[in-house]
Amino acid sequence: MINTNLLVVVAITYVAVLFAVAAIADRQVARGQFGWLKSPLVYTLSLSVYCTAWTFYGAVGSAVRNGLEFAAIYLGPTLLFVGWFWILRKLVRIGRTQRITSIADLISSRYGKSNTMAALVTLLAVISSTPYIALQLQSLTISFSTLSAGTSAATQTATAFWIAAGLAVFTILFGTRNVDANERHHGVVTAIAFEAIVKLVALLAVGIFVVFWLADGPSDIFARAPENMLEISTVSGPRWIAITSLAAMAIITLPRMFHVMVVENVDERHLATAAWAFPLYIFLISLFVIPIAIAGLSTLPEGANPDMFVLTVPLAAEQTGLALLAFLGGFSAATSMVIVSSIALATMVSNHIVVPLWLRYFKSGPESSGDVRGILLTSRRFAIGAVLALGFFYFQVTGGTGALASIGLIAFTGMAQLVPALLGGIFWRGATRQGAITGLVIGALIWAYCLFLPSFEGKFLLSAATIAEGPFGIAALRPEALFGLTGMDRLVHALFWSLALNTIFFVGISLISQPSELERLQTALFVDAYRQGENERPLALGRSATSEDLFTLGQRILGADAAYRLFADAARAQGKPSGLPEPTQDFIASLERQLSGSVGSASAHAMITQIAGGGSVSVDELIEIADETAQILQYSQRLEAQSKELEDTASKLRAANLKLTELGAQKDAFLSQVSHELRTPMTSIRSFTEILRGVQDIEGSEAQRFLSIIGAESERLTRLLDEILDLSFLESGQMKLERSAVKLSDVIDRALQSGTSPDIDLPLGVARDGEAHDAMVLAEPDRLHQVFINLITNAIKYGDPVRPMITVSAYRDGGRVIVDVADNGPGIPVEAGVRVFEKFTRLDPSSKSGSAGLGLPISREIMRNLGGDLTLVPSQSGAMFRVTLDAA
Repeated sequence: MINTNLLVVVAITYVAVLFAVAAIADRQVARGQFGWLKSPLVYTLSLSVYCTAWTFYGAVGSAVRNGLEFAAIYLGPTLLFVGWFWILRKLVRIGRTQRITSIADLISSRYGKSNTMAALVTLLAVISSTPYIALQLQSLTISFSTLSAGTSAATQTATAFWIAAGLAVFTILFGTRNVDANERHHGVVTAIAFEAIVKLVALLAVGIFVVFWLADGPSDIFARAPENMLEISTVSGPRWIAITSLAAMAIITLPRMFHVMVVENVDERHLATAAWAFPLYIFLISLFVIPIAIAGLSTLPEGANPDMFVLTVPLAAEQTGLALLAFLGGFSAATSMVIVSSIALATMVSNHIVVPLWLRYFKSGPESSGDVRGILLTSRRFAIGAVLALGFFYFQVTGGTGALASIGLIAFTGMAQLVPALLGGIFWRGATRQGAITGLVIGALIWAYCLFLPSFEGKFLLSAATIAEGPFGIAALRPEALFGLTGMDRLVHALFWSLALNTIFFVGISLISQPSELERLQTALFVDAYRQGENERPLALGRSATSEDLFTLGQRILGADAAYRLFADAARAQGKPSGLPEPTQDFIASLERQLSGSVGSASAHAMITQIAGGGSVSVDELIEIADETAQILQYSQRLEAQSKELEDTASKLRAANLKLTELGAQKDAFLSQVSHELRTPMTSIRSFTEILRGVQDIEGSEAQRFLSIIGAESERLTRLLDEILDLSFLESGQMKLERSAVKLSDVIDRALQSGTSPDIDLPLGVARDGEAHDAMVLAEPDRLHQVFINLITNAIKYGDPVRPMITVSAYRDGGRVIVDVADNGPGIPVEAGVRVFEKFTRLDPSSKSGSAGLGLPISREIMRNLGGDLTLVPSQSGAMFRVTLDAA
């Protein structure tokens, strides 16, 4: 064990180093020497505030209790940064262009700069973060107790208190030096980056010691693992999916993560580096979780706290220095989270609760009601103390019991209630303030009832009997089996009901409610964030005020020096060498945007309107009509839509013109083919008629032959005209065929008799196959007979010239009957499969068929009019045509 005094000295020395790092960074910034302070490396390391004491200590404990389930905490952020990077990029872009100060500010700004929305998000964030801050205090207290040979409960309480007090002092000193949240806290961010290195080095050092000193390498340490620890079955199922999803959502909803990722971002390009560097960091910090867990189980006595294996394994091996390094790593993980969370939450409380209340009770206006800057700084400092006090209270009430991982998941689930309103707000134009508020309230209440309040184990608001049996003994309302849904993991159950009802009400109310004009304006700015430049001309809202009143307000919030520089720059931009700028619409809107970086969008809008818009501070009544820029944007969007419609119409016209050209060519080809087909018999008829008319002594037999030729050609001409008319009626749908039940074998037999006429002097073979020849089908008998005659005639004509063979197969396919008619000829090439159904098409013009090429097109149209089809089926030999019919 380590002496208590030594631990205190180490902790105080480490805090002093943090003070020095933060002070040096702030001093460099004051001199304008940013250098590496604005590097993507510092930005990426600051994101490691995600890895808290839960990660440092609790991940090992989770691995002991639940095997590989701990990896879901790291998988979620990795998937988000790698697969959904565009979501993060859009949030950063919105944060920079709109001077967002917190996640509450972003959501309230999107929904019409609503103070109500901002206050709800703030309250949820404070309540959700309370267990998480308590978790950090618990981890620090337990680690201190573990290394100092155990302490009494009173000593642990005192330790937690002084840790909370020390963190409050550090955060107040370096996190509340200015009121503009967009003036980055370079000192704090640099200290967080330093702590990121410390906790990573500490965890890697313990892991390397476990693998290569306590064991003989990776194979040896994994050989000691319990059988169930590495089971792959633990990385599936509802709980795994829930934890992975919660971890991904936490990256964008936890106040500390939103603060370092969006508010503290100095260059959007840094996010591209973080997209691969941050997943690499969390991979390294999780690399030795399983080996440390295995080492603790194999070397420490049974019953040892697995959450403290990172400390107790080196301590049991008498590695005091390594144990102290591990202690500092856990100390870094916990303190970095508390510091950033306190800053983010204090900013939200100040901007969205204190300032709106102050505006409500000081009707004379901010220009004469006192120093707003002083109120902001004071409220933020008190808020930091209050946030840490709430964490200490939660720690006291719960007694510091429970696994660290389970406590962290409570906070994750609470902040996940912001996801529908957040993502819906930046991607869905139809999202409204009423829908977002309704969904958020319902989701938060379900979360509190099903997960947050039960975590007190009956010591706060909900009694143990209510948790176990439901209110008034109603089992269907039990917190862990809401609406009778039993058998689910407690976390999965709470996440399912809270997010499901949250989303349903958010979408439903948004669909039936109408946004205000200010909401429509903000919707365009958020959804179309990539169309807005960082230096884009501010929006003009049609307000008026004196330059003196505006300057007084600027001084109250920004401070005298900052306000003087802002107004002097604006005056020079207007061409005035001295004095105050003219209070133009653009300048008023620009000032509001500047103030929003200090007090949030909703409060800044209310203050400006109080001066320039008649004194009303109700955000719901701040604006009645959309401003000129919004109208221009909407008009531009309408023009874009009309332009797109014109492009679509032009494209359709081009396609129609091409189709008409093709139809014209087809018409010309059709007329040419018809003319050719009609000219042949007409020529024969005219020629033989002229012979008969001009020759006087022609013999009777010769005359009879000529007359028979004229009659045959006349029949051929009539048949051709009939076929053309039939095809025309069939294709136009004017010919309605009446279907009735017909016995298939009767039609096929009749067609075979008609098609195989006695004048064919060939040894024709006919084969019948299949079980459905006697089936009853729905058809028009004569037309179906016409189809089969055509197919059988073609099979004879194009079959083997010496020994033609026809195979007729009939079988059932569900409610249909399939008939295949195949010949044993040379077959039809694949590339000609479509052409055989084109009008006047003969694949071999020199063949003996003598037809006009209309038989197959007519047959197919008949089958389609009968509700079936006629197709060419690929065959190994010969040609095979398939007739599809409905069974009767």
